[in-house]
Amino acid sequence: MNKKILTVVGARPQFVKAAALSRAIKKTGQIVEVIVHTGQHFDFNMSDIFFEEMQIPKPAYQLSVAGLSHGAMTGRMMVELEDLVIKEKPDAILVYGDTNSTLAGTLVGSKLHIPIIHVEAGLRSFNMRMPEEINRIITDRLSSLLLCPTSQSLLNLRKEGFDDFMVQIEYVGDVMEDASLFYMEEAKKRSKIPSSIEGNYVLVTCHRAENTDNEDNFKEIVKGLNLIAEQSKVVWPVHPRVKEKIKKFTKHPNITLIDPVGYFDMISLILNAELILTDSGGLQKEAYFFNKFCITMRNETEWVELVENEFNFLTGADGTKIFETYINCIKRSFEKSVVLYGGGKASEKIAKIISNFLLNKK
Repeated sequence: MNKKILTVVGARPQFVKAAALSRAIKKTGQIVEVIVHTGQHFDFNMSDIFFEEMQIPKPAYQLSVAGLSHGAMTGRMMVELEDLVIKEKPDAILVYGDTNSTLAGTLVGSKLHIPIIHVEAGLRSFNMRMPEEINRIITDRLSSLLLCPTSQSLLNLRKEGFDDFMVQIEYVGDVMEDASLFYMEEAKKRSKIPSSIEGNYVLVTCHRAENTDNEDNFKEIVKGLNLIAEQSKVVWPVHPRVKEKIKKFTKHPNITLIDPVGYFDMISLILNAELILTDSGGLQKEAYFFNKFCITMRNETEWVELVENEFNFLTGADGTKIFETYINCIKRSFEKSVVLYGGGKASEKIAKIISNFLLNKK
């Protein structure tokens, strides 16, 4: 008899990860997967065509919780998820990463005594001011199967005493690499990036509240980008909210602001960029997947192995340091001398582990 898992996702990056793992889960022939979209990040682009083009299974259920505060959003998710879990009676609940959707699925499952499977377990920024850090710590502690994307994330759990918690911990690699490699060729065909963005450029994203809502930090970041723009074209997909903030500062004419882009277009932008500058978590890894150096405009990162191997450089919101690091990076050639995230085999490994976990569960 097949086992059933209920997968909880709430944001576009989680769907991309779920697409890679869902394909592998389906191939086992032993697991029925029920996908629930909490609606945490409502996105008009996530229409039928999005699921068709991305080859992602459509969610069996879609909730509507966008636009609420952290507490209200998580509470509303829990109420609706509890009803679904009682109805579906899954053998386990699978969650990804560190969003409010992840936390809600974990709390509901643990209170109903259903095992939690956490993909991307063990990641730590050690910054408790980040809501994501709180979510991931709680999720790890309540999970029964912890799937670690890196050796450092595995070490973090060991240091926190998880070996004594009677849980299963596995190093599996990162499903985001699987997804990136799978979609790379598709992105080359489907990308609609205009020809005006061709040629040499550096790619920038900046969205974290610690940068965009802190005027001093944001001013320093714009200062650094202006200095870079003296040397290279800068392409910046920017949310309208952030675009308004940029108007407070002088922007170099060599900085091109564009509207937010879809997944295929972002892959295309990364592939054709000289260098990546970001405060995002996922983009740090995608830069590595596609052989690009990354400058991270934060003081810490969950992906410490990228920093240790000098693929990624932390500058904080320091304009001078951002520019100096840019100069250092463009003088170097990118050589991927070490495999950090499983080499695109994580999903297959995870599917086998989950299958064995469910079949052996009493």
